[in-house]
Amino acid sequence: MTHTETSMNALRHSGDELADAVVATLFERGEVGKFNSLMRYVSTAGQELPDGLPGVAREYLRATGTPPDWVDWSEMEKARLFFIDNNVHISTALSFASMPACYVVPHVARLLSATHGLSYPSKRMAETGQFTVYLMQPDAFEAGGRFIPAAQKVRLLHAAIRHHLKREDRWDTEALGTPICQEDMIGGQMFFSLLVLDSLHRLGIHMSQEGAEAYYYAWRVVGAVLGVDQTAVPTTLDGARQFLDLYMLRHMGPSPEGAHLTRQLIDLYEEVVPGTLFDPVVSALIRYLVGDTCADWLEVPRTRWDTVVKAAPHLLGVLETIEDRSPFGAWALDRLGHLTTVLELSTLTRGRVMHYAIPEQLKKDYGVTGAASRTRRWTPPPATVS
Repeated sequence: MTHTETSMNALRHSGDELADAVVATLFERGEVGKFNSLMRYVSTAGQELPDGLPGVAREYLRATGTPPDWVDWSEMEKARLFFIDNNVHISTALSFASMPACYVVPHVARLLSATHGLSYPSKRMAETGQFTVYLMQPDAFEAGGRFIPAAQKVRLLHAAIRHHLKREDRWDTEALGTPICQEDMIGGQMFFSLLVLDSLHRLGIHMSQEGAEAYYYAWRVVGAVLGVDQTAVPTTLDGARQFLDLYMLRHMGPSPEGAHLTRQLIDLYEEVVPGTLFDPVVSALIRYLVGDTCADWLEVPRTRWDTVVKAAPHLLGVLETIEDRSPFGAWALDRLGHLTTVLELSTLTRGRVMHYAIPEQLKKDYGVTGAASRTRRWTPPPATVS
């Protein structure tokens, strides 16, 4: 499938009919609080749904409780093994490339600013990290797995954000389309799949074509579970590249929100890095992975580590040589990668399980404060001629 400006524009005005209808009904009947309370401890697939759960929610959970019937489980297993082999590199790419890429799309940065507590920048990173870890478990889609329930809740969370922004007239749908529209959801799918693969390549990680394709395939499955229309999603890496290039050309640019979110991301990871000597590595990694133009838009500071970080592929190449030549070295590096990922996630979550609840109101749950914030309706800045 080859996308055009016309097809992309159509995707901008499409949301998720199933989830949107469920959320609208829950709000209309005043049942959001009940849903959140009863679903808080429903965390594994196959778990019995609690008594008193609103009927519309029960029907939704049953209808979306299984993966798509087209899933190729051999490809999913290849993706899981790819993740195990590269988990620390994938975590690096997600943190320092995928998240900043979201911020370099101004309307996405504005949406994230309005819907994720600015006082708690670790929340989105922790949710994303936990979600990815759930996905790559051997039992992710089986009874007892945590991925499906998490995905079902995230899908409703997205629908709730659309509900609030439209109802409160805080989103210019004429200029921007539907909030968290199909185009943006597919773009997000590309950020967490194709852009991760690009970042691994930039870091000098050796990947087989088969492994890369399997990882991309796994995120196609994720997108389907999250309500992304897979008939509009490229099935190949080449098609994904065409979509992502067009998406970024249509939307990327500087914004105050993008710079603010990036500053918070840098501050967050500088707290995670022990001491202060290596703090500039965070900014240097972001700049290296997203490029100078995007880094400048995001106001990523230049540091003395910018040149040093460019040597990362050489260091990782040495480690990969050790891994290839020694079974014990391979085991040790895989184990170290796993422990690093777990440590990073536990630091972000502070040891807690992240719950994906439907926000009853954006101000209360996501830190949007003040009357101006409640009534402000954001529109894109006027086009400039250079």
